[in-house]
Amino acid sequence: MISRVYRATLFALYQLCIVVGITMMPLAIAARQAGFTLPIHRLLENVEDAYTAAQP
Repeated sequence: MISRVYRATLFALYQLCIVVGITMMPLAIAARQAGFTLPIHRLLENVEDAYTAAQP
């Protein structure tokens, strides 16, 4: 039961990270033009790795 809740929570977090990444796209483009990048891709990769590791 707990593993099911854990996987569901990770899935929701993964989906939330995708939505945040999409909504922050204009900010990321402006930041890249200013000379630096936002590490959103690292957050998304870490959450995705945790989600896939939790799969049975």
